[in-house]
Amino acid sequence: MTLTLRRVYHVAAFSWYAFVVKSLIAKEGEELPLGIFVYGGPWKYLTFLNLLLQMSFFGLAALNDLQAVKQSENTLNRCKDLLFSVFAFPVGMFVVLLFWTLFAYDRELVYPATIDTFFPPWINHAMHTFVLPTLLGEVLLQPHIYPQTKYALAALGGVGSAYLIWIIWVYLSVGIWVYPLLAHFSTAGLVGFFVVNMTAVTLLYVLGDQLNSHVWSKDMDNMTTKAK
Repeated sequence: MTLTLRRVYHVAAFSWYAFVVKSLIAKEGEELPLGIFVYGGPWKYLTFLNLLLQMSFFGLAALNDLQAVKQSENTLNRCKDLLFSVFAFPVGMFVVLLFWTLFAYDRELVYPATIDTFFPPWINHAMHTFVLPTLLGEVLLQPHIYPQTKYALAALGGVGSAYLIWIIWVYLSVGIWVYPLLAHFSTAGLVGFFVVNMTAVTLLYVLGDQLNSHVWSKDMDNMTTKAK
């Protein structure tokens, strides 16, 4: 029953994210508000990259489910756990929490009202709300082996730095910040903002690790022993 539920959950989540990504890519050819898809299209938005990340994880998880139970502790399974623990959970949770915090304060800073004409409410929630329950569902569905914290944070820092370089490159190329909020910061303010964001992602990684340990405490010792 547990394996069947896991398979259904992973296939359903992968299919959902694939549908959402396809829907967003289809919008690229439409006449959207100025600056939305200029230079880089949707590929410059962390929200869109996160959707690809979630889709990749659930696709990998669904593929791993097809293997025999005795082969579960293999390279594919370890890659799945690594993708979830280090990237999918902390980045996905960060996107949801940061978006709705800024949206509640002033939506024009992150998701201008003009976008509502082009993106119906269900797409907004698919990008910025539905991610959270699917991640929590994954935490409850099966345990994950977390890597050593120093390596995980190094990987997160590397990916975060790469995205920072990317959005700065977009700004230098076309003079438009990926998010309107960034235009309100000074150089020092931008540095501080990104440091705070990386700190938040780090804390979310730790939260994921703690949740995983709390929910699956009886299984973690056995899983760690097998992974060695």
